[in-house]
Amino acid sequence: MEPGGFWGHLVEIAPYTGYVYPNETVIPWTVLIVVYPYLTGLVAGAFTVSSLYHVFGMERFRPVGQFALLTALAFMIFVPLPLLLHLGNPQRAFNTMLTPHWTSAMAVFGLFASFYVILLILEIWFMFRPYIVQRAQHSSGFIGRLWHVASLGSGDLSPKAMRFDGKWIFALAVVGIPSAHGLHGYVGFIFGSLKSREWWSSDLMPVVFLFSAIISGVALLIVLYVLSCRLRRIAVDLACLKGLAYVLWGFAMFTLALEGLEFANIVYKGREGIEMIVAYVTGPLLVPFFILQFSLGALIPITLLTYMIWRGTTGKALIVGVTVSALLVLFQVWMMRWNVVIGGQEIAKTGKGLLTYQMVLFHREGLLTAVTVAVAPLVLLWAMVRLLPPWNDHVNASSP
Repeated sequence: MEPGGFWGHLVEIAPYTGYVYPNETVIPWTVLIVVYPYLTGLVAGAFTVSSLYHVFGMERFRPVGQFALLTALAFMIFVPLPLLLHLGNPQRAFNTMLTPHWTSAMAVFGLFASFYVILLILEIWFMFRPYIVQRAQHSSGFIGRLWHVASLGSGDLSPKAMRFDGKWIFALAVVGIPSAHGLHGYVGFIFGSLKSREWWSSDLMPVVFLFSAIISGVALLIVLYVLSCRLRRIAVDLACLKGLAYVLWGFAMFTLALEGLEFANIVYKGREGIEMIVAYVTGPLLVPFFILQFSLGALIPITLLTYMIWRGTTGKALIVGVTVSALLVLFQVWMMRWNVVIGGQEIAKTGKGLLTYQMVLFHREGLLTAVTVAVAPLVLLWAMVRLLPPWNDHVNASSP
């Protein structure tokens, strides 16, 4: 064989054969990783509404103050589930907790999330302690003993004890504000720090995730509050609903501006992969990004809320309009998470070529699993509301 042999022959013909792009065949982060930041966003947004009442003393949010806190806990309990299902070997997730690597954002997040769950449980316990004590005093048998255990042996309902509980609720709510927002800002931090993905590498990513989380949580509370009023056959508190509409309207406009700046930043700073980014934006991303996320999910609800606030709409028209706007915002945030997680992976890391995500129905990471994980917190919330009714007057005794 001639010098260079077989490999020398390949070197000679390689420039003429070229390469096949994209050279990636699998999108590793599936729809479950879309559900994960969506759930954490609902937690942060619900806690924000709760803090408006318990920290800032905005009385118009009193009807949803306790309900918002239960909503935050119900969704927070299921936040790790999409990640555990995605791992395939969920028992390995505890390694980050038992032997944490302090330079790893994911390891620190596990400890931070555990702290936040404990904080929510403590705040709910102080808030519902009067109700728990009353049930322990008026129940007998096994159920009575369970309520007594839940009260932790604390049966004092004097005005002094109520003031003490109120101080703890306020302190825990104050600590919970940065905790809840940091919880979701972390998700945006993870995506924004991945420089290997042109679509994710943005300094605005944590802020965009945070503000979209707030509007999604507020929108969820609007829908659940209106639905709960219908199920309980009571009138919707229009002052509370209008206050939620104002919060949703203000944060939605700011979020839209941030998402527009982030999009412009990503496209503008695109370097060697700019041609592929432009092809993606004007091709596969056209419908999910510009039509579904921006037009249907953002511009329409903002326009509808602006019109109702300008006209001073009230009554049934206000309830319907705000509820429809909230549903559209929930859809918009879902599309934002989808376009970030799935869309960011559809652009090859080489910047040459596009991939297509094929979602299956029946699989550990399929659509049915994702829907189940998303609905499960609502089932838990229903059980929690039945156990600890947030609408009773005696629950509010320890509130500010």
